[in-house]
Amino acid sequence: MKFENMLAEVDGFGRFQIRAIFLMVIPRVTLPFHFLLNNFIAAVPSHHCNISSLDDGGVFRNLTQAERLVVSIPLQEDGTPNSCQMFAAPQYHLLLNSSNITDLPTVPCQTGWVYDNTTFKSTLATEWDLVCDKRRVNRATATIFFMGVMLGAAVFGYLSDRFGRKRMLLVSYVTTTFFGFASAFSSNFSMFAAMRFFTGFGISGISIITLVLCIEWVDIKHRTAVGVLSSMDWSICTALLPVLAYFVNDWRYLTAAATTPLFLAMVTWWWIPESARWLISNGKVNSAHFYLNMCAKVNGRKKFMADLKPEILSKVILVEDENRKYSYLDLVRTPRMRTLALLTGIVWFGVACTYYGISLNVTGFGVNIYLTQFIYGAIEIPAKAFIFLTLHKIGRRLNQAGTLILTGLCIFCNMFIPQDKGLFRTAVGALGKMFAEGAFTTVFLYTTELYPTVMRQNGLGYSSFMARVGVSVSPLIMLLEEVWGHLPSTAFSMVAFAGGLAACFLPETQNVRLPETIEDVEQTRRRSISTSEEKSPP
Repeated sequence: MKFENMLAEVDGFGRFQIRAIFLMVIPRVTLPFHFLLNNFIAAVPSHHCNISSLDDGGVFRNLTQAERLVVSIPLQEDGTPNSCQMFAAPQYHLLLNSSNITDLPTVPCQTGWVYDNTTFKSTLATEWDLVCDKRRVNRATATIFFMGVMLGAAVFGYLSDRFGRKRMLLVSYVTTTFFGFASAFSSNFSMFAAMRFFTGFGISGISIITLVLCIEWVDIKHRTAVGVLSSMDWSICTALLPVLAYFVNDWRYLTAAATTPLFLAMVTWWWIPESARWLISNGKVNSAHFYLNMCAKVNGRKKFMADLKPEILSKVILVEDENRKYSYLDLVRTPRMRTLALLTGIVWFGVACTYYGISLNVTGFGVNIYLTQFIYGAIEIPAKAFIFLTLHKIGRRLNQAGTLILTGLCIFCNMFIPQDKGLFRTAVGALGKMFAEGAFTTVFLYTTELYPTVMRQNGLGYSSFMARVGVSVSPLIMLLEEVWGHLPSTAFSMVAFAGGLAACFLPETQNVRLPETIEDVEQTRRRSISTSEEKSPP
């Protein structure tokens, strides 16, 4: 008797599974909040030099604020005040003639800046004057966070395969909560950067562990629905983030608010079940029997578990050595695992790089930052519906390859749309973002089904690591526009096409039993489960 058959007997998608999925939605609320938080806390409002140092005690004091700016701040080519330069001395003649300012001496801001707080009460830029010469430091906050996510994916992927999903999930809750609030109360930028790094480290565990726990507890029939719907919280909360940011426009309070749901998550953690698959694979049959019995009781299938002894579970998933500890080295020790690691790494790199590449390339919808971010979240919901329908029709492999190739085509086509056709460029960019989100939704489910139980978190951790490399490379690709304006779009298109090509060589996993061991992966074929086999007696 296989685990899939046993799961079907205790109801592979009953109240027990639905309850567990909803409990794991609570911590997942924080994922888009923190991943996209930088859009708001690192925003740079309009600013100009503090001109109080030019107050000469005479004529200057009698001028209106608008006149003071005219004689103190040079104008840029677009007619707006310069953000980083000021005149060395008040230029009163500009009140009469402001056309000839090319030869007037200017100096960098001497006593700080004055910021427009109409949209944001406080941001990192206004808190520590991360503008002008320090603007790159402000931009680095996102990179620092994603470096933490990158490291966390590798560490939590390994530890959750070694010590269990549930235990490491709690560690990720505590880590994210502690460093998330420490970020909000940072006294200087260096402390903030360090705290954001470790916040990213902790939240990476929430991202990969919750999905695996959901997938490992549901039957084959409902894996697609769970995989897609579990990612729906990302899009919904992406749309909710600007609403939260609109009412909480101080960066410290916003960072704290984005972390707050984890307090409830830590309370509800006690009701989240450990993966029975993982427990059996690691020889913990008594604990596995306990959770399966709990599942049967909640789902009204107690009769099946009455005659099932813990000893029988040891034969459900056969492993060569229950005491063996798996690591990332097992990704490359056998031929098919090496191929799987190579291909999934390319796919994840391509998915993440192009997703964030499109986000950087879409110039916006001509509205404020809050509405723009709301639209970015809302347009992902149709992508989820599209993927939900097509995963059943054409399977995982064609969906993964197709969405990546269509993403690349949208980026490529946008190169040939004139700049003055803003509406068309925005529409094609938004369509590309939808396909990119579809690729992201598919890749989480697909990868979870490709890797065996004994290596599932290691595989997802490695894949997530490769995705964060793609995220880090994406801004660097954007810098290529200094060489040729269309070079970034060309590069993103090629990355998307490469990811789609790699996906074509992955095996199909639709209606296929989840592999439990590396030996399952190394087999030349894995048979689909027939209806009769699912219902066969133990």
